[in-house]
Amino acid sequence: MNTLSLAFESAWKVLLVAIVLGAGVPALFAFGVRGFAAGEGALTTGESAKSWGKRVGLLCFTLVAVAVALGLAIIIASGFGYKVSFEHVFPTFAEKK
Repeated sequence: MNTLSLAFESAWKVLLVAIVLGAGVPALFAFGVRGFAAGEGALTTGESAKSWGKRVGLLCFTLVAVAVALGLAIIIASGFGYKVSFEHVFPTFAEKK
């Protein structure tokens, strides 16, 4: 029974990461595109929507760029024999032991 609970716990973690990274990052990108469209006045005619649309779009694109850069850093670091540690707020690179 312990093996089954460990399998479900691991599957839940994989599912959560797949939802966040697999669907979350593209959805954030789409929300950024929609924000820029609202900022240009394509979706609304209000002046307040134009002012917040570009800010929201820029924030979304920045978060997507950070996620992509972090993913590439993890892949490249593992190729050079390093691991990425998240012990602190910012990721750090350490040699694999």
